[in-house]
Amino acid sequence: MTDAYRTLAGRGEADFEVQGSEFLGYASPAATVEEAEAFVADVEQRHPDATHNVPCYRVRVESGGPGGGHLLREYQSDDGEPTGSSGKPALNVLQQRDVENAVVVVTRYYGGTNLGVGGLARAYSRAVKEAVDDADVVEQRPQERFGVSVVYDDSGTVRGILESADCEFDADYGERASFDVTVARDDADALRERIQDAVSGRADVE
Repeated sequence: MTDAYRTLAGRGEADFEVQGSEFLGYASPAATVEEAEAFVADVEQRHPDATHNVPCYRVRVESGGPGGGHLLREYQSDDGEPTGSSGKPALNVLQQRDVENAVVVVTRYYGGTNLGVGGLARAYSRAVKEAVDDADVVEQRPQERFGVSVVYDDSGTVRGILESADCEFDADYGERASFDVTVARDDADALRERIQDAVSGRADVE
């Protein structure tokens, strides 16, 4: 999983009407299947009275096979709409945009007019497109997390390295100084080596 991929910069929303039916689109980044399913459940809780809450997501999962790599878990549901009229067109938008680690839920409040399979497909596709556009698509490099623990005398040195590196970290000062680091996977080995060199190998890296 060293290759970069396209995902959402943040959350996005869409809201429009088609022949009396209201369509609400909700898009979010999701690093795991669990995050995606939690987002779907959250939208369903926000709109328990909706006629339909149609979800779709594409999430990277570790393959676990030889050589590592990743698989792409894709999911969609029509949630009671006619088969193929909603979930599949919604997922198709994420596929066409080549967006991964993303989840979208389209909420529909029925307005009294049947839209037909074609009309539904266009409306659900539009909701996903507009929500994704609102969220914005960015290129993401796969991230890796690791922990660093050092004695207090070395904590300033390590913190200085982390602050100058292209990474994120949380610091905890207990009996020792501990840092929880998130960095692009391609840069992780070099950053660990830089830290160890700076403190003459005294850091505990997990």
